[in-house]
Amino acid sequence: MTVYLVGAGPGDPGLLTVRGHDLLTRADVVVYDRLSVASLLELAPEDAERINVGKAPGQLTMPQEQINELLVERGRTAAVVVRLKGGDPFVFARGGEEAAALQAAGVPFEVVPGISSAVAVPAYAGIPVTMRHSSTSFTVITGHEDPDKGGELDWEAAARLGGTIVVLMGVRRLPRIVARLLAGGLAPDTPAAAIRWGTRPEQHTVRATLATLADHDLASPSTIVIGAVAALDLAWFERRALFGRRVVVTRARDQASALADRLRDAGADVVEVPTIRIAPPSDGGAALADAAARLGSYDWVVVTSPNGASRLLEAVGDARRFGSARIAAIGPATARVLADRSLVADLVPGRFVAEELLAAFPAPPRPGARVLLARAAVARDVLPDGLRDRGWAVDVVEAYRTEPAPLDDARRAAVRSADVITFTSSSTVENAVAALGVDALPPVVACIGPVTARTARAHGLHVAVEADRHTVPGLVDALVAWAADHRPEG
Repeated sequence: MTVYLVGAGPGDPGLLTVRGHDLLTRADVVVYDRLSVASLLELAPEDAERINVGKAPGQLTMPQEQINELLVERGRTAAVVVRLKGGDPFVFARGGEEAAALQAAGVPFEVVPGISSAVAVPAYAGIPVTMRHSSTSFTVITGHEDPDKGGELDWEAAARLGGTIVVLMGVRRLPRIVARLLAGGLAPDTPAAAIRWGTRPEQHTVRATLATLADHDLASPSTIVIGAVAALDLAWFERRALFGRRVVVTRARDQASALADRLRDAGADVVEVPTIRIAPPSDGGAALADAAARLGSYDWVVVTSPNGASRLLEAVGDARRFGSARIAAIGPATARVLADRSLVADLVPGRFVAEELLAAFPAPPRPGARVLLARAAVARDVLPDGLRDRGWAVDVVEAYRTEPAPLDDARRAAVRSADVITFTSSSTVENAVAALGVDALPPVVACIGPVTARTARAHGLHVAVEADRHTVPGLVDALVAWAADHRPEG
């Protein structure tokens, strides 16, 4: 039984350490504060206890003494207790107090350092805290203490140190902090910046001078940087193509990560709201298992989605069952599923739709030549009908079903607040419209290809983005190109 004091980093979930990630995936209890990111909490097992003890300026969910008692109590009863703290647990995060309480109670604990906002947030705003020849040192100060108390912090001395001053939790007392720094000799025109929600999709940077920074509309949590380096604008995070856009991903949860990760890399604030989930075939997979047992009797095996390929390969087990059968995949994502099992698709069309696969498909080598088509329960009949018209004997087998995924109030609200919604299949469109209604969907609709786009238009949606390459990378590239022509105001 151990309590782990884990630094969650400043906000970007990608900045969580490997050790922190590992512990969260094994946690029995997660005790977290308001600076923890929701996606990090999702790393914990579904049945893990999650306890919010967050603090905000002027608000207190739980006093520190009670937090200490809670950690001691859970540390004695649960195997893995993760105390998830913003930034680093030992940098103005009261992790030292919690560790001391655990030590006094004889409860084993471990400290997992995190990336401090004092360094990471300025970096995400394009401000290096040190710069050769202009700032060869930096001082990190908490602004949480009242500068008028006297004796607790000598702001005038800090002003005389030179270099960069980084103030954490200082927005509320900024006017008095500025006055003390000016009194210590800092020039009124000293560059200054405030970065709110640094490293997160809602990051916002205000650049000013020491004398004028407090005149701006600032809010917590903000990291304040004072010194020559604050004049540098090496911005990269806020200049990414989709920064400032909230984008909904409607794919099934186990498939959403590839699209969500690419959108985040482009700067989007991604909201995962699966409108479908993948379910076993209605017959429990009996027909698929029967077809898999006779796989070698087919001339061609055709898979039209990664899900279909995965389910077929699960039923096949031993790839030698394919025998001399050739394999067709509708697109590169489906072909990659096959390649992961060392199966190379013999046919992948240039455009990833049924019509292109049909056009590229060879003629039957003899009467009665057979094709196995493994696909979703509900799908267009363009391919099987077209193959039969060309003389092939086609067996269509249900590999999986898609069914509506339940949406809670939080996810419904997230969709309403978004700028863009992405669709990667007709079923994601149909279920989103059925669950939410057309009017509740974001104004910009982005579709992976023409089939999905047709379904969206048939439901009354205006499709603003349609990928030329009907793949996840193609969809993201199309959305990035659209965003370049539709810059957000401000």
